[in-house]
Amino acid sequence: MDEPDWRRFITAYHHAHPGITEQLFSLADASPYTWLAEPLHGARGTILDLACGSAPTRDELPDADWVGVDLSAAELAEAARRGRWPLVRAGADALPVTSASVGAVCAAICLPVVTPLPQVLGEIRRVLRPGGTLAALVPSQSGLSPSGLLGWLRVMAALRAVRQPWPNPQARDGLAPLLGAAGFRVRRDERRVFTLAIESAEAAALLADALYLPGLTHHRAQTAKRSLARWASSGRRLELPLRRVVADLPAQQPSPEPI
Repeated sequence: MDEPDWRRFITAYHHAHPGITEQLFSLADASPYTWLAEPLHGARGTILDLACGSAPTRDELPDADWVGVDLSAAELAEAARRGRWPLVRAGADALPVTSASVGAVCAAICLPVVTPLPQVLGEIRRVLRPGGTLAALVPSQSGLSPSGLLGWLRVMAALRAVRQPWPNPQARDGLAPLLGAAGFRVRRDERRVFTLAIESAEAAALLADALYLPGLTHHRAQTAKRSLARWASSGRRLELPLRRVVADLPAQQPSPEPI
């Protein structure tokens, strides 16, 4: 899928499903947002939440000088409904922020999907102060147990999909070297496997809706949800491997390598 088509899909998707990633993560055994926010406690200066969606990390950083930025009006409306402020509508590739004015950037599950990625990373470098921190949470392809792999094969088979067509697949397990090439100094690159409780038809339907599948028809989605509802049961768990990468912007910035 080319970039204009992807942008149209992602715009329509978040208009139809505001807050869906936060809803999916509410099924997890622990909060991925709490894990993401840990390195940002005590950060000096403004924390910019990039492509913040419904802004769940705001609740994790209640005392911070925080601002959420997202291009989706529906996602920002959901964040506002939950009392999460301040909010700015803007794209990750054109931030209305003064250069070198931000102490930290928080990026939850967005770097594999925002486009164009080189421009987004350039904007993060531009707005961060020297020594500022980027904390990013991304999906991981590694870390699944055999049973976890079988679980995801079951889910994707129901949806008749091989994979999610992420525009930036390199910004998952390859995020640390990608940031290093873009001029950041990586301090942490950690993986953690969460588990989602898929115990009801509602949880199964949420899981199906939460995946980025541009070619999924309404009929196929409904069929998949019925199939996954039969699979859902008490004690059913689905592994969710995530990666947290924490990087700094050096005071002496090297020239980024081409991405």
